[in-house]
Amino acid sequence: MEPLEQRLASLEAKIDELLSTITKIKRAFYWTIGISIAVVVLPLIGLFFAIPSFLSTYSGISDITGGF
Repeated sequence: MEPLEQRLASLEAKIDELLSTITKIKRAFYWTIGISIAVVVLPLIGLFFAIPSFLSTYSGISDITGGF
């Protein structure tokens, strides 16, 4: 039974190492998703508010210049 117990202990150590690696990968994946959302979605929300103000500025300029 000795070799079987050694093999089980070895497999248990490998499983613990795999669990640690999976936890690190999961954490990195969540950070990647969070950064992607911050880089893509937040500027889109900003543009949602910025474009109307730009358009109103340009329409004000065309009123001053006489339609050019």
